[in-house]
Amino acid sequence: MNEYDSDKMADVLRAREGMEQTDNPEDADVILFNTCSVREKAQEKVFSDLGRVRPLKQAKPGLLIGVAGCVASQEGEAIVKRAPYVDMVFGPQTLHRLPQLMAARRASGRPQVDISFPEIEKFDHLPQARTTAGSAFVSIMEGCSKYCSYCVVPYTRGEEISRPFADVLRDVQILTAQGVGEITLLGQNVNAYCGVMEDGETVDLAFLLQALAALDDVQRLRFTTSHPREMTQRLIDVYVSTPKLASQLHLPVQSGSDRILAAMKRGYTTLEYKSIIRKLRAARPDIVLSSDFIVGFPGETERDFEATLKLVEDIEFDASFSFLYSSRPGTPAAEMQDEVQHEVKAERLQRLQDLLAAQAQELPKKLIGTTQRVLVESVSRKDAQEVAGRMDNNRIVNFVGSPGMVGRFVDVKITGVWAYTLRGELVLNQD
Repeated sequence: MNEYDSDKMADVLRAREGMEQTDNPEDADVILFNTCSVREKAQEKVFSDLGRVRPLKQAKPGLLIGVAGCVASQEGEAIVKRAPYVDMVFGPQTLHRLPQLMAARRASGRPQVDISFPEIEKFDHLPQARTTAGSAFVSIMEGCSKYCSYCVVPYTRGEEISRPFADVLRDVQILTAQGVGEITLLGQNVNAYCGVMEDGETVDLAFLLQALAALDDVQRLRFTTSHPREMTQRLIDVYVSTPKLASQLHLPVQSGSDRILAAMKRGYTTLEYKSIIRKLRAARPDIVLSSDFIVGFPGETERDFEATLKLVEDIEFDASFSFLYSSRPGTPAAEMQDEVQHEVKAERLQRLQDLLAAQAQELPKKLIGTTQRVLVESVSRKDAQEVAGRMDNNRIVNFVGSPGMVGRFVDVKITGVWAYTLRGELVLNQD
């Protein structure tokens, strides 16, 4: 989601201010930090980064420095008080107002702060996306209404708001007209999508996926991130009826302990999560799964952690993200007592990551000898004669190819497995 927001800021500045991106901060007229507050110490990282560009501001007074994203929403005016050389502070919902904030800063000489929540107004004011890539993100909803006890997102991005069906369809058609073949639908809880149609009826994510798959120029669909509570049978059935939907799903579980899941206010049990996985694998036998795990939630016992390990062993995940619990200010979990030592939590995290890594290295071996449809994403950084492509299951495969293949779908036979990527050979005589 932050990648998407960063791209939109660049689109806004390109369309409204005639600006282009530069990799050299010394050349910049505007420097923006797009932030995330999900993890602990994000605020301190922001101020550390700001300190590094302060000399640029001193040498070039006209330089504008902005802080965007969820740390901006969370801290607001406090950012300017601590770093008075910051010119703009704005949240994810007001990034479209960036040109106005810049103009107001120049006219008034005072820092501008806008961390309001104008629902989905920003989508009505964003310029059309411009891309030369074969894949693109499309945000279909904003915010979250689940209020998990540990999570700050509802407070920094607001409640769940879905974009109208016609707006999403238009965005996808604009992208496919530019040659984009793979679309990833985005949302904090993307499978809670409930978009309004022009006749006033509402549609869910299952309907949206089927409608987009019916477009000839759409070749592959993905969506992220999902919540188990919204993984309906209708959505699972789309994996049966819609081959264009990728055989890959990121479905965060967070813990394998029902006691901890209840304390997290996740709204499901381990048994219910496993039931969803069984239905998904019945619908799409080759589907690969990834997840999120929080280790060391307040009050987590060794028994709770062992339940998480058991869940991982039972399900087998292809790739996952695992973190030590981070207390976020203003969340209910921040008030919970926690007597588990940090050393114990760190040791548990290492055990979980070792298990997840072992699974991630074993699963790709089953692909050797198979032919996979691959979207070529880039020329290899190590060998100009090779390209890297993304498979349906989200794995990267490297093979001999030409730069002209970037952005195209090709068939590749998998020949080997490296630590984190696969090797392949281009299947000749392709259309």
